[in-house]
Amino acid sequence: MNNIKRYLVLCRLPISLFTACSAITGYLLAGSPSAVTISYLASGVLLLACGASALNQYQERDLDALMDRTRLRPLPAGTMSPAHVLVVSMMLILAGILLLVNLGWSSVTFGFLAVLWYNGLYTPLKRKTAFAAVPGALVGSVPPAMGWVAGGGSIADPKVFALAVLFFLWQIPHFWLLLLRNAEQYEKAGLPALTSIFPRELLARITLLWTAAAAVASLAMPLFGIVSSPYAYAPLVILAVWVSGSGFVIIRPNAAATLLPAFRRVNFFIFIFMLLAVCDSLLLRG
Repeated sequence: MNNIKRYLVLCRLPISLFTACSAITGYLLAGSPSAVTISYLASGVLLLACGASALNQYQERDLDALMDRTRLRPLPAGTMSPAHVLVVSMMLILAGILLLVNLGWSSVTFGFLAVLWYNGLYTPLKRKTAFAAVPGALVGSVPPAMGWVAGGGSIADPKVFALAVLFFLWQIPHFWLLLLRNAEQYEKAGLPALTSIFPRELLARITLLWTAAAAVASLAMPLFGIVSSPYAYAPLVILAVWVSGSGFVIIRPNAAATLLPAFRRVNFFIFIFMLLAVCDSLLLRG
């Protein structure tokens, strides 16, 4: 693994880019776009997400060494030192905060809160309880809210509440589909796993219910003034039915091979929702 790839793995760049996209979605739904503001918002959130990921890997380096899916990360593989990763994570977080200062202290507060919640609460909580993903999912609600506030929206607006609820509901199947797929590795590493509390079949059904709840929440967006054009809502209905219907494969017998495709479908669902919501907002704004 070359140096560039090591840093990309450390920052979990695809996830960090997705986080930045969710912040941009909130921003574009809130008001008239500004290229300068979007640049500060996207780069600030991206750096914060990269820094939080690096700090998470520093915190969990002992656990990562015990799981096949994470043992080749830079720290357990020994290609980076813990001290170096800690410094890199702090520099990335500081750089992200400094960029967000240009958007106002509300954005800085949200950014700091997200890092504190993810690294200070969720990460250590994973060692204590199998239900850590539920409070951890609240982190996914922060970037859209941060973008909303940066776009001039009020944090008390029901629109941003609806958006935050959708991202929260989506995060749960996102987490639990990975858990179902890697349950043995979590248990081997000594982490409390839901599969040790619930039978796999029951956990798969619960995950399906959360997926359906996220789909229903997306269909409620017109009630809050989000995705109100029929040109955007019709594809959203199809998308919601598709992600709910296709999720039934995970509750079939011997469904292990379907978990990764289901995980990808859930992520595809929220990504297309963001595209539809943004396009609808920009078209109506004219």
